[in-house]
Amino acid sequence: MNAKISNAKGEIVIPDPPLAHMLFSTTKFAWLWAIVRIYLGYQWVNAGYHKITGQGWLDGGAALKGFWTAAVKVPENGKPAIAFDWYRGFIQFMLDNGWYSWFAPLIAFGETLVGVALIVGAFVGIAAFFGALMNWNFIMAGTASTNALLFVLAIVLMMAWKVAGWYGLDRYLLPMLGTPWNWKDTTTPPNRPQPKPVA
Repeated sequence: MNAKISNAKGEIVIPDPPLAHMLFSTTKFAWLWAIVRIYLGYQWVNAGYHKITGQGWLDGGAALKGFWTAAVKVPENGKPAIAFDWYRGFIQFMLDNGWYSWFAPLIAFGETLVGVALIVGAFVGIAAFFGALMNWNFIMAGTASTNALLFVLAIVLMMAWKVAGWYGLDRYLLPMLGTPWNWKDTTTPPNRPQPKPVA
């Protein structure tokens, strides 16, 4: 019979499989996550830089307006770029209300900030989440490009949030916020009851 493990509070703790534990809860592969996040961060900084320095993003949002207009267009023959009617309606709502004027700079600076945070390893899990959210929206709007790959990499970084920034600022930032990281031995302190098997 498999034993369940309870902690000092009586909560059932389900341990991670050894491979998941090694990948996402130890620093053994922190070097790998550093490579992934720096690559992903570079992609976001590059995309944001081109928007900030280009035309149609910070000067009224004409570029985003054009993208949204093309995305909601339903051709007479063939499939529309947006497969889901509810999402097409959402984009149309933003178009009708002129949201591109403030949403375009938000995207441009948002991409840049996500990229910088990933490169320096600051709040990697949060940065990867917002990057994945942007990738998801681009995919939903009918833009494939590299978004699917970047989305997957962002999901993996979210799973590895505890160690992805070990070779970065998270090594110092996360402990300040009371994350599971501890400079001391992470085993149960002597004054706390050890987890015990229960039936």
